[in-house]
Amino acid sequence: MQSIRTAAHPLNAEGVWCEISTCIAPGRPALFLDRDGAVVEETDYLCRVEDIVMIEGAAAAIAAANKCNVAVVMVTNQAGIGRGYYGWPEFHAVQKTIVSILAAQGAKIDAVYACPHHREGKGAYAHPDHPARKPNPGMLLQAASDLALDLKMSWLVGDKASDVEAAKRAGLAGALQVATGYGTAEREHGATLATAAFEVRFGQSIADAMMLPFLLPQNAG
Repeated sequence: MQSIRTAAHPLNAEGVWCEISTCIAPGRPALFLDRDGAVVEETDYLCRVEDIVMIEGAAAAIAAANKCNVAVVMVTNQAGIGRGYYGWPEFHAVQKTIVSILAAQGAKIDAVYACPHHREGKGAYAHPDHPARKPNPGMLLQAASDLALDLKMSWLVGDKASDVEAAKRAGLAGALQVATGYGTAEREHGATLATAAFEVRFGQSIADAMMLPFLLPQNAG
């Protein structure tokens, strides 16, 4: 089993937030989760604890993954940090609150990755196409390396087509594109990413993740 130290602001050499809170056994599939628009309501640059609104069904889906021994990994673009709208302390406060809300409902996130880089970012965060920023698969691949995940059995839940594309490029089994957030507007684009080897499903919200192959009742325990 692998253990990775958790720090208050656990940034890697690339300036990407990599926080692993659970020591898990290698070879497990993962449920990758976008944050804004998938787990919490989209507010555009969420940086205040008082603006957090959890999407109904998020805790239940995450708890189901926990019960089925599926790693839960949040992968979120945070252009607001790159643009200078807020900083890592604000991000950390929001994340801590989300984790607490989920914990109160019996759900746990095992790791969080956040990319601040953006083509309109400031200073070190200015990058035309950083490999960690979705639709690039960098955060998913980093998580797979850190946690020894089975990507071919893993799924992602997100609202944007960029989430779906990141999942495809990382070699996941599929992605669930939800109607919350920007999902309705980007559904047509997401549909074009499906192939024989990569399944794209559509749902109303993260609650529909309960029907993903590795979260069905027979896989619990």
